[in-house]
Amino acid sequence: MKKEAGLWIDHRKAVIVIVKGKTDETKEVRSSIENEVRYSDGSHVGSEDVKQQTTAEDKRDRQYMNHLNRYYDDVIAHIHDAATVQIFGPGEAKGELEKRLAKRKFAGSVDVIETVDKLTDKQIEEKVRLRFRGR
Repeated sequence: MKKEAGLWIDHRKAVIVIVKGKTDETKEVRSSIENEVRYSDGSHVGSEDVKQQTTAEDKRDRQYMNHLNRYYDDVIAHIHDAATVQIFGPGEAKGELEKRLAKRKFAGSVDVIETVDKLTDKQIEEKVRLRFRGR
């Protein structure tokens, strides 16, 4: 039986709906990104201070991206064997996830990438059901 998946994603959480035939299952993957703080302090005193600040900022950015990549890998673990994936959400996370899927050599196809605002879990489930069962 063919497995299809649709998901709403942002940097804080993903709501994944797995559709197999007439059954579906909804899962939520949360990122603890709100515990990660990205600083952007524009104050500069001297060239050595700028160098230290840039190094600290680069380190924070790397930590942030590493955190996001672990989060995306958690999401991919739920959809890795889907034949088709529908991705939608409000911001950059959907495109970042698509790139991560390509990097991980995802065997399925990404059917739709769509920008949508916040939805309830029920609205997400209905949108995915309509996409895969409404064909």
